[in-house]
Amino acid sequence: MPDYDHLILPYSSGDANKDEGLLVEDIIARSQQPIPDPDEWLLGVDHGGVVLTTFDAVLGWARKRSLWPMMFGLACCAFEMMAAAGNRWDISRFGMEIFRPSPRQADMMIIAGTLTWKMAPAVRRLYDQMAEPKWVLAMGACACSGGTFSESYSVVPGINRILPVDVYVPGCPPRPEGLYHGLMELHEKIQKQGYLKDNVHLPRLD
Repeated sequence: MPDYDHLILPYSSGDANKDEGLLVEDIIARSQQPIPDPDEWLLGVDHGGVVLTTFDAVLGWARKRSLWPMMFGLACCAFEMMAAAGNRWDISRFGMEIFRPSPRQADMMIIAGTLTWKMAPAVRRLYDQMAEPKWVLAMGACACSGGTFSESYSVVPGINRILPVDVYVPGCPPRPEGLYHGLMELHEKIQKQGYLKDNVHLPRLD
């Protein structure tokens, strides 16, 4: 075994114990009074403060952050809409994580894909069953203007022929980022609307 007795350590265990004892004594001396709890500042808040806003602003903020979309995938754009609802893009940050299966529970309709004349009466009927206020987003070139099928006898050349459209999202198909941009534009439109939305009176389908 090698002999280490001839080595002189610059810092002995006794010095370490002494320094630790001084540190403990110092913190004891400085810790005789309790530190105030961080939430004690609440006791001194003046609750007489006033927040000025308008009812329209509060209602618009609440509406745009609680949209309940009705999933209405008609063609290939529906794949991008479903991707936008996945965890990668996290549509729940807009308060819309659940796509409603019933028009009675929805206040926004996303038309994603090609709309045919045969399907048009069903789309209008579902729109009529939605409660006011309600909004429509046209997703994709086919929903906006018929797309490459606009000259076809069986395709509606734009859903604005049967429904009032609030936001158009062009593309073939638009990426989820495009749909999100359209949703943010819809949020701005909802925020600027008054308390009573101007109703668009459409003849009901019997």
